[in-house]
Parts: sequence; C-alpha cells; structure tokens
Amino acid sequence: MINSEVIKKIEDFVYAKPRSVQEIAGHIEKNWRTADRYIEEIEKNFGTISTRVFREGTRGALKIVFWASVDKISHSIFQEKLEQDILKAKRKEDFSAFDIFQYVDANKKKVEVDYEESTNIPELSRIMLGAEKQILIFSGNLSFINLNNKKMDMFETFEKLILKGIPIKIVCRVDIAGKENIERMLSLNFKYGKEAIEIRHCENPFRAVIVDNKLLRIKEVSEPTGKIKELNKKLFLYYTIKDKEWAEWASKIFWKIFSSSLSANKRLEEIKKIPYSFK
Repeated sequence: MINSEVIKKIEDFVYAKPRSVQEIAGHIEKNWRTADRYIEEIEKNFGTISTRVFREGTRGALKIVFWASVDKISHSIFQEKLEQDILKAKRKEDFSAFDIFQYVDANKKKVEVDYEESTNIPELSRIMLGAEKQILIFSGNLSFINLNNKKMDMFETFEKLILKGIPIKIVCRVDIAGKENIERMLSLNFKYGKEAIEIRHCENPFRAVIVDNKLLRIKEVSEPTGKIKELNKKLFLYYTIKDKEWAEWASKIFWKIFSSSLSANKRLEEIKKIPYSFK
C-alpha cells in the first residue's frame, strides 16, 4: 500500500508541472507498473491528480499525469450556492453548516448537541482514528488541537494518526494570534521525521473534517442572542454526514482552497519578522 511520503512526493512533483508515468517512476525510484498503480490509487482515493492517455491504442501511447482541475465542483444548484458561500466568506459566523445538513438523506446523517466543546473529543477522535487513507481539515486557527478532557487529548489523536501513516492536510488562518497552534502542529513533522502534516493559510468559514473522502464531520457554534425566548446558552452542534457524494463535494472545495493558498511555513517565516510581544 502506498504511504504518505510517496503520496506527497508524487503530488509535489506533479503540482509543479504535468509529468509522464515514466518521469514519476524515476522520481520515486520505482518501476513503471508500480508508479502507475500508485498514480491510480491517488487519483481514485484523493482526487488531487488526474491522468490522460494520448495516442491511446497505439504503440506510442503516452500517459500524462497532471494536477486535477477542481473548477467544476458542484452537481446541483444547491451545492453551487453552498460552494459560493464557503469560497466567499471568511468567518464561521458567515456560514451555517445546517445549510448542508438539510440536503443530506436522513439515513446518512446525524447531529449531536453539546454545551461544552471538550465533551465531544472522544467521538471526534474515534472518527479521525478510523481513517485509512487521508484526513482533510477546514479550521479557524487550529485551537481545537489543544482540547482535552479526562478521557482524551486531541493532540495525542494527531500523533496516533501520524504513527498510523495517515497524511493530514489543513487550511486555516496562519497569523500572529494562532502562530503557536500552527507551530505546535507542525512540530509533529519534526518529531516523527516525516512530512505527514501540511498546513496552508486561508481564512474560511467552514469547520470540518473529511475522512477518506467518505465521511464529513462539521462543527457549528450557536451563540446566545440575549433576546427573550431565543437561545440563552452556547451550543456546539456536530453534524456527521456519511454520504460519499457530499464528502467528495467538500473534498473538492478543500482542494480548490488548498491548491491556491500559501504554505504555513512561508507565512511563519514572515510573521517571525514582526517585532511583537504578548507580555
């Protein structure tokens, strides 16, 4: 089975420019058949690359691998509207996860409500540790990695995923306020000697985890309004959607954002040039 290091090596190589299977085989130091099998697995399970065969059916057939186009994401006017809302908005208050949840078949979704964010850690951890191929994360400033309770520590969940060989890609804000969260997360790459976690900067309204392009877990926070007969206590809503079509739709939005966003490492380099102190 292909591991996360090889996936990243192929993705980075193809992202720079289209490549032939033979070029990729040489780059990863494998034979043509193994490289082709890896390419098919990445194309099928992650959707980050695509292939096209030129002069198919002839002895001179040439298979080219290129970075997947994610321009056409949505397959309905509902998805199209939601896609536009996610891509245009920046803050979580600007988008409601319920707008997705309402369109999913009843037998493919569930919702949980908590009054404290840390209460849901065991369930989120269980879902993430069930990953077999990849995890994609939309976040605000990655503050949720610091959540813990008597049963579970969220940061330890990420360590377990790395030890399991699961690649993790994240889009979130990379700024002064969340700098420590980003650095803490990326420290796991150094600790385990592998580029298992990749973070890119983007302000987005979505708070979600996508597991293996099959399961979509979305968090939404409802704040008290202070008005009579309206919500008077903060609620944390967790929507779990086990619908491959919707999970793939969310994955394509992720890749559209991810592929056009700046590396967290580059952002951190620039942030370190700013003379500031929280003392």
